[in-house]
Amino acid sequence: MYRVTSSLALGWQISMLVLFALTFTWIALAFWNALCGFTVCALNLDPLSLRRLNREIPNARLLVSRTALVMPIYAEPPIPTFAGLEATCRSLLQHSLDDKDEDETTHRLNEHFDVFILSDTQDVAQAQVEEAHVAALQQRFAGELAIHYRRRPNNRGRKAGNIAEFCRRWGKHYDFMVVLDADSLMSGATLLRMVQRMQRQPGIGLIQTVPIPVGQKTLFGRFTQFASALYSPMLAAGQSFWQGDTANYWGHNAIIRTRAFMEHAGLPTLPGKPPLGGELLSHDFVEAALLKRGGWQVLLDTTMTTAVSRHDPYVSASHNSFEAMPSNLLDFAKRDRRWLQGNLQHLRLLSGSGLHPLSRLHFFYGAFAYLSSLVWLGLLICTSILVTYHVLGNVTGRPLPQPLSVGLLSITLCMLLAPKLLGLLLAFWQTPHAFGGRLRLLVSTCLEILFAALIAPLMMAWHSLFIINVLLGRAIEWQTQPRGERSLSWRETWQHTGWMTLSGLLWAGIMVAFSPTAFGWLTPAWLGLVGAAPLVKYSSSATWGGVISQLGLLKTPSSTFMPPLLDAFESLVANSDPYPLDTTTQRPFPLATLPAERSGEMPSQSFKHFDQKTLTAPSATFEEPR
Repeated sequence: MYRVTSSLALGWQISMLVLFALTFTWIALAFWNALCGFTVCALNLDPLSLRRLNREIPNARLLVSRTALVMPIYAEPPIPTFAGLEATCRSLLQHSLDDKDEDETTHRLNEHFDVFILSDTQDVAQAQVEEAHVAALQQRFAGELAIHYRRRPNNRGRKAGNIAEFCRRWGKHYDFMVVLDADSLMSGATLLRMVQRMQRQPGIGLIQTVPIPVGQKTLFGRFTQFASALYSPMLAAGQSFWQGDTANYWGHNAIIRTRAFMEHAGLPTLPGKPPLGGELLSHDFVEAALLKRGGWQVLLDTTMTTAVSRHDPYVSASHNSFEAMPSNLLDFAKRDRRWLQGNLQHLRLLSGSGLHPLSRLHFFYGAFAYLSSLVWLGLLICTSILVTYHVLGNVTGRPLPQPLSVGLLSITLCMLLAPKLLGLLLAFWQTPHAFGGRLRLLVSTCLEILFAALIAPLMMAWHSLFIINVLLGRAIEWQTQPRGERSLSWRETWQHTGWMTLSGLLWAGIMVAFSPTAFGWLTPAWLGLVGAAPLVKYSSSATWGGVISQLGLLKTPSSTFMPPLLDAFESLVANSDPYPLDTTTQRPFPLATLPAERSGEMPSQSFKHFDQKTLTAPSATFEEPR
């Protein structure tokens, strides 16, 4: 790149080299992460121990601990939310029943598991509907599993504050807590497996699973689900390999040692005003860093997801961790806007006292995931300005060395596409039937690569705009994200993407007028912007998603084999009553009383001062599961 820019003025040369170095380094990191994951998955190895993966069958009779399934909610749609929770609980109970011998004493699962629905819903009418659904759920599980409901009069601290309040009131009752989002689905086998691992490895503070998106019927949803099913197991295995026991926490579908969380994960408030001060929005990254600082292992468990990708019939049917994704690009971008603000706050924690170097890397990595868009935009703008300047100013000088430019572009594109091609190769070799066969898998991957290339400039533009807004001090509130299917109108689409289309047309016009060569080279960037409106509009269509499905494209293992957990969830959603009532009184069922509290402290942690001598956790050295 230095040779490519050698004919430029020193200022331009430094700018181009810095922007290129940042962009290329980001691509290179993703490439090596994918290569590590590919090697681990191809050899069927545990990414932490590098030993052969063994199918672990959980046994409910081995439970000696108490676990709370904790679901914080805030004005969520009640039917899919509680249908998902019920499907998870039914799977847990069913697995326990399947696990018993007929001549043994009935295993009382409710001695080891409780469920807490932690509501932050502020609207009274919404809360009444919510309570009716919870009360009906309590009736259906009466005598089998205790389900508790608590609604706060305020939502101070948002989700993190909601869970912290649960810990202070009831945390001492439980050894572990499993955090579920409103769209989480987890099988009983997965829950039992995580609990048993926490029991036998007392140094683990948190185990994060790899939730795979499911349930969307729109074209965008199908693309997202296909990409996650094809690439996520491999990429997560690569992350687990280099992160070791200093992994990250994604806020849900994870199990946490309650004592460790209460002692070490109390969140401070950042000095200053939002958006970069105040309450920490992306709290999960910070909680993982604090747990590791406290001496606890934080693990990313990819073994279940890897087994699913290899289509082990037992694992595919019973070991599941799922979530829902936004159904269209606008809602996806709005969710990114909240995450972006939270992740940029993490830059203020890079110098935090006592943090593990990998925890600092997580903070920087999470922020740069969004800052890279601004860097890429800067590189494109500099390139375009240079082309225009040379033409308008009739500047003569050494032309760019064309062979090196082509070589550099080829290397960059190869590293950029390698994670997708490695994911394709892995599935093509191991589990093509799970994606509809080799031909459909190949076609689906090509379509996904094309779609990802087209929407990349859109995400670049949105992220850059969001970063500029944050730097200007414009904060947003963390509201409930739309979780159902939502097809966009042309009016809404144009309102949010019209500026992209117009900017893309203007940019492409300038380039074709001044330098057809630059116009051709920059096609991957301006083409997505020009087509922003139709891309966003048509990808939000469930009709086009149905057409793709009828052609057998964008299939995933979960849609091909339909695990019992998903089947149960869809059945519950289809048969749920919008407002369940007691048939004898025609009124909502009464809510069960909350359990007795056992007060505990969850002190706020400091990033300025940390005393290593105060640690009470066991040494966080990795131990192979037995």
